[in-house]
Amino acid sequence: MELCVLCGDMIQEYQLRLSPEIAADERRLIAYLSEEKGLNAKAIKATRVLKRSIDARQRAVVVNLNVRVYINEIPDREEYEPTLYNNVEGRPQVIVVGAGPGGLFAALRLIELGLRPVVVERGKNVRERKKDLAQIARTQTVDPESNYSFGEGGAGAYSDGKLYTRSKKRGNVEKILNVFCQHGASTAILADAHPHIGTDKLPRVIENMRATITGCGGEVRFLTRMDALIIEHGEVKGIETQTGETLSGPVILATGHSARDVYRWLAANNVDIEAKGIAMGVRLEHPAELIDQIQYHSKNGRGAYLPAAEYSFVTQADGRGVYSFCMCPGGVVIPASTHPEQVVVNGMSASNRGSRWSNAGMVVEIRPEDLENEELRMKYEESDGDDPRLAMLRLQEEMERQCWLQGGMRQSAPAQRMLDFTRRKLSYDLPESSYNPGLVSSPLHFWMPTFITRRLAQGFQQFGRASHGFLTNEAVMIGVETRTSAPVRILRDKETLQHVTIGGLFPCGEGAGYAGGIVSAGMDGERCAEAVAEYVMKGNKKA
Repeated sequence: MELCVLCGDMIQEYQLRLSPEIAADERRLIAYLSEEKGLNAKAIKATRVLKRSIDARQRAVVVNLNVRVYINEIPDREEYEPTLYNNVEGRPQVIVVGAGPGGLFAALRLIELGLRPVVVERGKNVRERKKDLAQIARTQTVDPESNYSFGEGGAGAYSDGKLYTRSKKRGNVEKILNVFCQHGASTAILADAHPHIGTDKLPRVIENMRATITGCGGEVRFLTRMDALIIEHGEVKGIETQTGETLSGPVILATGHSARDVYRWLAANNVDIEAKGIAMGVRLEHPAELIDQIQYHSKNGRGAYLPAAEYSFVTQADGRGVYSFCMCPGGVVIPASTHPEQVVVNGMSASNRGSRWSNAGMVVEIRPEDLENEELRMKYEESDGDDPRLAMLRLQEEMERQCWLQGGMRQSAPAQRMLDFTRRKLSYDLPESSYNPGLVSSPLHFWMPTFITRRLAQGFQQFGRASHGFLTNEAVMIGVETRTSAPVRILRDKETLQHVTIGGLFPCGEGAGYAGGIVSAGMDGERCAEAVAEYVMKGNKKA
């Protein structure tokens, strides 16, 4: 289909289905447009890919492109829509707790709205944080305040940087992507169906976002942990930090899904929260070449013009969802613990997705009512006074502790070959893996809860039938994947986004139970900033 828009015949848009070779090379694309669409190749001054996706459903893989073609025209603006940020020195102050995507996008939106953000982050800046991540593999030690979950950029900064979301009803996805581009991300994320920045490039983007915040009069404070909310007469007036300092203002609470001390403080101080469904399982790692061969229907794999292949699986097993999560093509498995006596795994990919492995979380849905299952409960009821609101959190902790014990009380992770797992056999050796701290052969089928292992095995068998070659002993399961989302939801009003009973408190993002990834957390951060601005405006009118 051809659609002519803008400036008569000078700029045209085309929906194209192309071979990977043509789609990857602008010169070939221009030659194709000349031959197939009758355009004068010499008159084409530029092309711009607006949308790009890969269709690998058939044996002949094609690339879908929505292309804008400039005929005797030069593009007159940047590929992204920039946002104007003005100086907010001396303006009303808002405290943003957490410098993950929810907190950073909340802070930037506050500046747009004329409010001064003060961002407090318990961890280190994104560059210093990288040194602590290296220590996990080198010395098997975890810094509780600086790790893959805590620090500038949040869990997403060094856990892949994927920007794909299905949450289109909660905010402006394009706005989030444009802000990333304005701060240094490749404009390819505006076109790709599954945009991805990569862990090698995202830190610089995050640093640029911080520079915008501080350059406009806001603050970003590192190694500053919120220890308590200051609540007076049912309204938040600020926070207390571990340094003994107090900061005043309404609070956007964007602490991420691993800030368990925050959940416990909220529960102990009668702030309304509830247990929330999560998913738990393992990180499954295949050779990237094998996944490429399966997904692209070719023994030659991806070839020279296609990216590392992705997959997505979902099924039902005994009434609960079993699905792949956070798929990292050409990636590595990382140690995502936030405490020395736990083992948690996650995945990440660099921008080129060039490693020899591909991995994904393979998880089983668990609902709060499932904890009536005696086997699932394990020993979580022994702590926290058996507060049912923290039950899912305790289940996560117990699984991570068991994993640490199985790994030899180090960051080595227990692992089992995929086919051996379905056959309930111990793996006497393990394949080479990207997981730096090392793997220890372990009977996951034996010590993990049957509630999870039975459903995982059923899911693997179904995925293997749907995608021949996927269920194989070349793949290794690495335990455990527990932090797919927050185990707690901090209750808030649907309209005002304030906490249901406490004014001036705005639970935000993934850690509050209202987002599931970088983009959705960013959108929720913007919405919370808008809600705070309305709250401040009403307060000023009362004054």
